[in-house]
Amino acid sequence: MPLIFITGGVRSGKSHFAEKAAVTHYQTESMQAQRLIYIASGVALDREMEKRIIRHQADRQAQNIEWLTIEAPYAIANTLHKLTDGDVVLWDCVTTWLTNAFYEGFDAGAPCVEQPGCLEKKLEVLKEAVETLLEKRVTFFIVSNELFDEPPYTNEEVELYRQMLGELHQWFVSKADEAYEINYGVVKKWK
Repeated sequence: MPLIFITGGVRSGKSHFAEKAAVTHYQTESMQAQRLIYIASGVALDREMEKRIIRHQADRQAQNIEWLTIEAPYAIANTLHKLTDGDVVLWDCVTTWLTNAFYEGFDAGAPCVEQPGCLEKKLEVLKEAVETLLEKRVTFFIVSNELFDEPPYTNEEVELYRQMLGELHQWFVSKADEAYEINYGVVKKWK
């Protein structure tokens, strides 16, 4: 399966690029492609996130092609295990999912970030699901945000997030057939 990793700054055009690439791949593989799937990890916890989700939904609805949208803000591995040969999949995005992973359980007073080994287990389960997916005939586009141009944060939790995200990005790129970075709408292919 081809894995295509796409990263870039906030509002850099990476989601648009990924959607266009996924649709193009789906249309070129129409004899073999089964479903065009959008895995959404966003949760509308505030007004800005709600607006972003609505904008992304509108962008997909404006296309002359039907997306199957799967909401997977937490248990992404379960969703990946359900994908089948011929699927063309876009996951948007890793940074949102990782934030959700950090704070899953917050409403019960026990966020994952405060539970020893919880985050490591979530990353392990994710990686195992991606490894399994690599054995299927699924085209997998992964979108994430680039957060590494800033100096280290003094907040320990934020710095832990950045370190985990950086390691996850490196792992995805090591598995990817192609890797892109998008800034200001300009696409740079790294791999």
